[in-house]
Amino acid sequence: MHVIIAGCGRVGSALASNLESLDHTVTVIDKNVKAFERLKPGLKGQTIVGFVFDRHILEEAGIKEATAFAAVTNGDNSNVVSARVAKEHYRVPQVVARIYDPRRAQIYQRLGIQTVATVRWTTDQVMRQLIPEEAPAEYTIDNGEVIISSVPAPPETVGKSAKNLDVDGMWRVVAVSRFGVPRVPDQRLSVQDGDILHIAIVRGEAGRLAEELKKVGEHG
Repeated sequence: MHVIIAGCGRVGSALASNLESLDHTVTVIDKNVKAFERLKPGLKGQTIVGFVFDRHILEEAGIKEATAFAAVTNGDNSNVVSARVAKEHYRVPQVVARIYDPRRAQIYQRLGIQTVATVRWTTDQVMRQLIPEEAPAEYTIDNGEVIISSVPAPPETVGKSAKNLDVDGMWRVVAVSRFGVPRVPDQRLSVQDGDILHIAIVRGEAGRLAEELKKVGEHG
């Protein structure tokens, strides 16, 4: 597929290399010609100097044929404006924008723009390393209101169906890892001692997940 990358910083340049290694074609746009020095030598993709939200620049980049657009400049406004132009005017199927302000990310989500809230994601990863028992986020979904948390299966859940541990509207077991091999649970998959439960959960409930799982296991 053809992907347009708006912004040639560390993220944009890495995206360009990764996408091209997977045999996708890429065009990278940046207003600063020196930014292209970050690109891997020998990159085949096109580079264009200009503003990422300029329609003439976008059309030169091949946006009418593009199947994906990534807005990863160092400015929220440029990312959102260019992402909206790509999605609403050119109807690019896959559009994502990097957002530094997590409060704004929720607004753009409602506009149908997928966002990566950089500060929230980075904070989650650092917290997970510093105090993993208090910040069990393994993966942050979109604006961070839902996370994937990984917890050792409490003894109270052993022998119970993993599917029966779900609590509607609060969390859902999306995978069970056993000896390093993950499985998507069905009604026949019972929890065993040593299993790791990967759970999609509302962020506000994550702090008390382990204790609540014990209760569900006791009454399940």
